This record gives sequence, C-alpha cells and structure tokens, in this order.
Amino acid sequence: MDPAIRQALCDGERLGGRYALQVPQMAASGWTGSRSGRRTGSSIDFQDYREYQLGDDLRFIDWGIYARSDRLTVKLFREEVTPHLDLILDGSLSMNLENTAKARATAGLAALLATAAANAQCTQAVWLSGEGFQRLPNDTLVSSTWDKLTWDSRRTLDQSFEILAPKFRRLGVRVLVSDLLWPGSPLQTLRRLRDGAAALFVIQLLGRDDVNPPDHGNLRAVDCETGEETEVYVDATVAKQYAGNLAQLQQSWADGCRQCGTRMTTIVAEAFENSLGELESIQLLTPA
Repeated sequence: MDPAIRQALCDGERLGGRYALQVPQMAASGWTGSRSGRRTGSSIDFQDYREYQLGDDLRFIDWGIYARSDRLTVKLFREEVTPHLDLILDGSLSMNLENTAKARATAGLAALLATAAANAQCTQAVWLSGEGFQRLPNDTLVSSTWDKLTWDSRRTLDQSFEILAPKFRRLGVRVLVSDLLWPGSPLQTLRRLRDGAAALFVIQLLGRDDVNPPDHGNLRAVDCETGEETEVYVDATVAKQYAGNLAQLQQSWADGCRQCGTRMTTIVAEAFENSLGELESIQLLTPA
C-alpha cells in the first residue's frame, strides 16, 4: 500500500479516538451480541434467521438447516446486541486524482469512522467498490492494519452492484464515502444501500478543485473513468456553468437522501480534519 495512504490510516485512527459512532436505537435493539439492548426479552428469545457472515459466532449456526440445505444460517435473538458498521468506499479513479488530497482524506476518514465504531462497541466491515464489492483485508482489525486500499476502478457504484453486491449486515449502520461524481439517478444507489439498514449516511468527499476549479485559461480535461481527453477553455461563463451543474448534482443527491430517510453532508478533502463537526451535525459521530 502507498506509504501516504498508510500514514493517512494511522492519522485517521488517532483522530477517531476522540469520537464514538452514534448508534440508532433500531441498530442497538434487535440482535444477539455483546451489548445490552433496549427492548424487553432475554438472550433466549428467538427472533429470526439470516445467512452466515464471516465473523459470526459459530454457536448460533442452525446445523439442522445446514444438514437439509447445505447453507450456513445463523439464529438471531433479542435482548443482547452488537451494533455493526458497514463502511462503503468508492474505489473509482476519481477518488485518487493527481494533485488532490482525496485519496488520503478518504483513507483518513474511513479510519476515523472505524475507530469511532470500535469506541461504540460496534463491529465493522469495510467495502471497496470496483469489479464488484470486496471487503478490505484485515477490515475487522484496527485501521492501521488494513490492506489493498486502492482507487483504480472505472466502474460506478451501480455497475459494481451489478457485478457483485455487498453482503451488508441487516439493521446495521451504513456509511458511503464518495465524490458522487457519476451520471445517473441517485435513488437507485440510495435504495440499494438503504435496504435493510438501521441508518444510512452519505459523505460526499470532494477535492478543492472539484469545488473551485480554475476560473480562466486553457485546460485539458481527462475523464478518469474512460480516459477521454477534451480541451476546454475556461472563462466566466464556463465556470458558472460548472458551478451550476455541481449544485444540480448535489441537489439531486440531497433530494434522494430525503426520500430515503438518509443524511448527507459534503466535506472538502484538503480540509477534512477541520470539518468533523459536519459529521456531528448529521448525528453520525459524537465526542467520546
């Protein structure tokens, strides 16, 4: 892994020590684990089944179902719970633009959120989009030990879903970190991410040049997803048009988030350490 990304993970882990993930009541009141729930019942009150996921307690596998179907299925109980964070990182090339801090900020932000989750006694899984969704190696451990965190995909999140969808934990907290800079309807993506979750948060992470590009002169614009190059002369009219397009994109995501009961905020990568109050304002983090 790039040493700069490894350092960003370590820095984010340090920052995350100041915070805890805010766990919605739904995520903290339904499934068996290590933390007391808020509903009545006991640890022997059977609730439901779900497919086995790596890291589940083998004591709760229903071996009768396995014998009949060859499928590993876990019994779920009320009362004691382990809240869970599914962290979804956009692995596209646009998250690692040259001369921006987007990749380092993404790594730092992911490490911060994972550490805050641990402070809230949450388990975690970290998903990276690309040729489908894959979990990072060592993602259940502290973030400084993660591996293979790269941004080299030419796929949008929706395309990654079509190839291999992630196996999110039901009633977990889900957080998407992306620049959101791809065409298409946000609703399809949001509905996929929101399905079965206790809560979904969207963090749009933009580079400073994404927000305030140069306002004059000749530029060579390169589509990092397709490699297509275009010569562009930027003047006041073009700059105004770009700002309008960005605002329209952000508004479409904000509207989609409202329809799906999702909270969203935008952070500039080069100033992300000074923008953590935004994560408190959307009730994702709370001081530890």
